[in-house]
Amino acid sequence: MSRGKIIKDFIKRGELLVSPGAFNSISAKIVEQSGFDSVYMTGYGAAANLLGSPDIGLLSASEMIKHLSYMSESVDIPIIADADTGYGNVLNMYRTVREYEKAGAAAIQIEDQCWPKRCGHMDGKQVISAEEMAAKIRAAVDARQDEDTVIIARTDALAPIGFDEAIRRGNLYKEAGADVIFVEAPPDIDKLKQIPKLVKAPILANMIEGGKTPVLSAEELQNLGFAIAIYPLSTLYVMTKAVKDLLYELKNTGTTQGKIGNMIDFPEFNEIVQLSKIRETEQKYNNI
Repeated sequence: MSRGKIIKDFIKRGELLVSPGAFNSISAKIVEQSGFDSVYMTGYGAAANLLGSPDIGLLSASEMIKHLSYMSESVDIPIIADADTGYGNVLNMYRTVREYEKAGAAAIQIEDQCWPKRCGHMDGKQVISAEEMAAKIRAAVDARQDEDTVIIARTDALAPIGFDEAIRRGNLYKEAGADVIFVEAPPDIDKLKQIPKLVKAPILANMIEGGKTPVLSAEELQNLGFAIAIYPLSTLYVMTKAVKDLLYELKNTGTTQGKIGNMIDFPEFNEIVQLSKIRETEQKYNNI
């Protein structure tokens, strides 16, 4: 079964697919080993991981594709991959989808922001016309070589234009061929509840701690009718806090001993990165 079909089967069953974010390959491995059925490759996390920068459109398509390829090699579960705006016009979108598929994406998320884009929970967003985005979605659908590759269309129109326009775009993007619709950054629970009722498509919810949208549990989102829930920054934020706390301890006490209880040990880490499996492969070819 293709990785994309796993996502489509979740949607068909009406079962919420919870997809934690990963910002690099080791975080993706931990998501998989924690028992989740998919992982979300966050562009915000990629920018932080690769550049130490905010999510403001600094990474190129090539950099994101390479980042995706490393992550895809590290896990077997489906990857929902952030492809920003497709990095240009309809032709760029077509090529982006082809390259993302080759790199291992099971689902490809595209959005209607103007380039350079920014994180959907930042202020000052601008969007292209709905008709231009619909054309880009049609190009994305035509470009995929696996019919089970999931195309997720995101609209950022709610903040710059309004809720009614975001809903209109969601339905238009579904008509253009998107498999899943993502209305970014509803600011309150009332609007969050309305989206699955007003957009006639499977809907993705974006849960960012400290962002513009109230963070709900998976059970709550399931009950509201969402198909996919991404928690894109949770792993990045908890890692950042843990590293800051450790370095504060080292700087102020001269030792890490006070944080040993918060660490995994050397054997545990080797288990996560599957050292024994690699050694078995090495041994197989060295036993001559």
